[in-house]
Amino acid sequence: MDKIEKELYDAAVKLIESRYPTGWGGAAAVRTQSGKVLTSIAPDVKNDALSLCMEVGAYLEAHKLNEAVTHSLCLCREDEKSQLLVLSPCGVCQERLVHWGGDVKAAITTASNQLVFKTIRELMPHHWSLVNGTAL
Repeated sequence: MDKIEKELYDAAVKLIESRYPTGWGGAAAVRTQSGKVLTSIAPDVKNDALSLCMEVGAYLEAHKLNEAVTHSLCLCREDEKSQLLVLSPCGVCQERLVHWGGDVKAAITTASNQLVFKTIRELMPHHWSLVNGTAL
């Protein structure tokens, strides 16, 4: 695990442990081009149709700061005794990351739950932008 990956992992774990000391927990950590680490959680909602992914808050913060995202990671666990699991970004969040280009790295789910990062270009090799000449 390289320094940036460890920094993101540790930031997400810290947020999970403080925000969700018991029960389910999940958090995201993203890194910006200037080296800032931004964290966020999914909001609690009464209606699932209103839910947002864990990383959306951090992406919005990066937009607010006018900084490019370089790395994105999401973790969750079933309860405080469970292993932390790495979650790949959903398709919508992959599209959100496209805003910052194909070189953005996202942590992905693996069978062994190892911390592995892939570029958005690797996750989306047939992205729709190929049709207009602006491929990732």
